[in-house]
Amino acid sequence: MTKTTNFRPSRRHALGLAAGALAASTLPAPAQLVRGVGRIIVGFPAGGPTDTLARRLAESLRGSVAESFVVENRPGASARLAIAALMEAAPDGRTMLVSPDAMFTIYPSVYKRLAYNPATDITPVTPATYATFALAVGPMVPAEVRDVAGFITWAKANPDKAAFGSPAAGSTPHFMGELLIASAGVQLRHVPYRGSTPAIQDLIGGHVASTITPIGDYVPHVAAGVLRVIGVADRERSAFLPNTPTFAEQGFAQVVGRDTFGCFMPKGAPADLAARIAGFVAEAVKVPATRDTLRAVGQEPFSLTPPEYAANLERARANWAPIVKASGFSLDD
Repeated sequence: MTKTTNFRPSRRHALGLAAGALAASTLPAPAQLVRGVGRIIVGFPAGGPTDTLARRLAESLRGSVAESFVVENRPGASARLAIAALMEAAPDGRTMLVSPDAMFTIYPSVYKRLAYNPATDITPVTPATYATFALAVGPMVPAEVRDVAGFITWAKANPDKAAFGSPAAGSTPHFMGELLIASAGVQLRHVPYRGSTPAIQDLIGGHVASTITPIGDYVPHVAAGVLRVIGVADRERSAFLPNTPTFAEQGFAQVVGRDTFGCFMPKGAPADLAARIAGFVAEAVKVPATRDTLRAVGQEPFSLTPPEYAANLERARANWAPIVKASGFSLDD
């Protein structure tokens, strides 16, 4: 025979049970979502700014939507291979893409045939950081040129030398240069490179007159006195070079833009899951050690909710489309 004991909890015990039940029902999202190993896809080789961000997020997001995260580098086809890999994944939070926004804002206007629709084939989660662009000149340009107007005057007087380098054809810096050309009424030949490093090396070596790259790339060279940053393409001055005025301050208000590095999930990701991950990312980039690491590669923390991010990307697509069209630049593949 089974003996039954009537248990009557004390008031203290009852309160303890109630508190425990309440805590269980309001556990932070990480404890509710932990499962398996996740991956963060990056469309660039290891070591660059996008990869650096992804690896910091992989560390910070451990135990959030997955027990751990690995970074999967899928370079090739200007990061479009990475986007294809994301589109093949399940929208369960265990696969994310970390990428510059250009793949979803500029590429639709640049590529004649794009294998994805940026408005419907991915789920924007949140930006994590942004990088500010700047125009720098090197020894090819006379030392007395210290501002954008002076550079434009020099460029018009030296059309055979007037050029700007960018990290890649079809990149955001490329079209920041096109904005400057349209705004200033000047002809500048575009010289595309494979990354910021070779572009800046050629600038310092006197092989190209100017470059437009993320401002963080210039900082050590400015300190060494081998180049001059003369204009910042943002609404405010950059903390990296606070003494350098913006283009707007110098009368070129149209020359403004950022490279935002964001997190994306596959199409069909639940809205509540995307919102939770956005919250995790926003907190992760505020951690001092992470923030310092990202600032070392020229990035500043920046967050939005998923709906805000989707709207931001849509506005950027609309803004860049006429600029790309006016440049006449396009790519078949």
